[in-house]
Amino acid sequence: MSGHSKWANIKHKKEKTDAQKGKIFTKLGREIALAVRSGGPDPTTNAKLRDVIAKAKSNNMPNDSIQRSIKKAAGENDGANYEVINYEGYGPSGVAVIVEAMTDNRNRTAGDVRHLFDKYGGNMGTTGCVSFMFDKKGQIIIEKKPGISEDDVMIAALDAGASDFLAEDEYYEILTEPEDFTKVREELEKQGFELVSAEVTMIPQNYVKLTNPEDVEKMEKLIERLEDHDDVQNIWHNWDDE
Repeated sequence: MSGHSKWANIKHKKEKTDAQKGKIFTKLGREIALAVRSGGPDPTTNAKLRDVIAKAKSNNMPNDSIQRSIKKAAGENDGANYEVINYEGYGPSGVAVIVEAMTDNRNRTAGDVRHLFDKYGGNMGTTGCVSFMFDKKGQIIIEKKPGISEDDVMIAALDAGASDFLAEDEYYEILTEPEDFTKVREELEKQGFELVSAEVTMIPQNYVKLTNPEDVEKMEKLIERLEDHDDVQNIWHNWDDE
């Protein structure tokens, strides 16, 4: 089946420091709040909330922190009104970049993101300028462990409704259509598979290799600074940094 392993390698390459984890938990808390406000605080009736909780757990967010975020969001009537906005643009040498932000001030966030693109050799474009180069997919990563055979994982994933399966050296990658993601994830969890990560994401159709060391440095800094921005939830790009 088709391979998307480069994307998974990029995403799971580096360990997060404690400071980075704290920032990730804050951002996950916002995702939980948005899910609660759109579908209610009960995960049994709110599929989006179930998905965000699964994502939070795969990022090792403590269960009490997850529950606090749910209760806080359920009790907030006058909190900040966050909205999800995608910004698209190009990094050095035409690397396609999509930035997903959750913000209560779109002008501030757009200005900040545009500044970072400009500072590190890129430019922010209009909506749709690079998203056509990506496919929106549910992606599930399962670590390879003794006692878990490739056939068992593949059969379970495909039977649950997955659209693609890939075996890498250290993990299995399962792809789904976005509308099938919740069903596939829950079925795999029900069968006892431990998920390293599980989320709906944007997977590039093609990759760009940077050969100029200056471009590589700029691209690394662009991603790092975007990740550090409080409003930025996710960054997707087609840079092959291996």
